[in-house]
Amino acid sequence: MELEMDSKSLLPIVEHCDNFSVRGTTEILVPFYVTPPEGTEIVIGWIRAPVFRILLETGKAVFDVSESGVRFVSELDSFEKRNVALATLCEMWHRSGFFSDIIGGRLWRNELYPIYYNPFKRRFNADIAFVLERTCCAIFGLVTHGCHMTTYLEGEQKIWVPTRAKTKQTWPGYLDNSVAGGIPYGLTPTEALVKECLEEASLEENFVREYVRAAGAISYFYQTSNGWLQPEVQYVYDLVVPAGVNAPEPKPSDGEVEHFELLSIDHVLDRVGNGLFKPNCALVLIDFFIRHGHITPESEPNFLEILTRIHGRFGY
Repeated sequence: MELEMDSKSLLPIVEHCDNFSVRGTTEILVPFYVTPPEGTEIVIGWIRAPVFRILLETGKAVFDVSESGVRFVSELDSFEKRNVALATLCEMWHRSGFFSDIIGGRLWRNELYPIYYNPFKRRFNADIAFVLERTCCAIFGLVTHGCHMTTYLEGEQKIWVPTRAKTKQTWPGYLDNSVAGGIPYGLTPTEALVKECLEEASLEENFVREYVRAAGAISYFYQTSNGWLQPEVQYVYDLVVPAGVNAPEPKPSDGEVEHFELLSIDHVLDRVGNGLFKPNCALVLIDFFIRHGHITPESEPNFLEILTRIHGRFGY
C-alpha cells in the first residue's frame, strides 16, 4: 500500500535533525585527533570554542591543546590510560558544574559509550580509541551509536508507538520508536536492542530474537539548540508480528515510557509530519516508510534529498 500524500514534504523534519555540516558552518571548530595503532592520525571529533577554552584551563594533563588541533598527551598511549584520564577529567567537570546544560545533574547517565577510530569501518568492541561517559560525547563532537526498532503487525502494518515519560531527561512527552536506546560499551547492536526491548517494552528475549530483523542503519549530524555536536549512527530493526501469532503487547517497564499505542501507518506518518516524534526517531520512521514503499519518488518531492540526508558521512 502506498500512502496518498499531499505536496507537503518531510524534508523539514529531516533538516530539523540533520541540521549541521562541518564544511558549511561558520563556527570556529578545532579538530580532535587520535592516532590508530597502525596508521596516521585522524580526526575523531570537533572542539567548539567554549570547550577549547575549558580545555586550556583544566585539560592539560590529558590533552595537548592548540589552535591547530587537540590531541592526547604522549603519555596516554593506550586504551586503558585514555579511559582513566578522560573519566577523571569529565567527572571533575560534572562535579564542578562545567557544561551543566549537557552533563549536569540527571543528564549524567553513568553509561560508557565506545568511541571508534572510524565510525564507518570497525569491528564491534574492537578498533576503539577509548570509552566515554555517554553525555560527554557531545562535548567533543564524537560519533555515537544507537539501535532503533519499529514493531508492526504484518498485513495491516499497524505500528506500536510509545510516548516518552514526562520525567525523561531528554525530549519528555514526545513520541518514540517502538524500542530505542544507545549501544553501550561491550554490546553489539542486536544485544543492546534485546536488552532495551525487555527494559522499555517488557518484550522477552526469545520473542524478540525470533521475529526481529536487521534492516540497515541511518546516520545524521545533529546540533542541539545549545550548540552541542551530536553526529549519530542508528542501527535500524523491524520486528514483524506475523498474522495469527498471539504476540505479547509492549508494556512500559523501566519508567521511560508512559504508554504504547497501536497506530495505523497514516496516523504515524501524520504525527511524524507534525513534529510530534523525537527528531531522530522521526528519521528512523521515514527510513521505514521508504523501505516499505509508503514514501516514494512520486509521493515525496524531495525524495533523493531525504534519502541522502539520512545516510550522511559527517564530513570527517
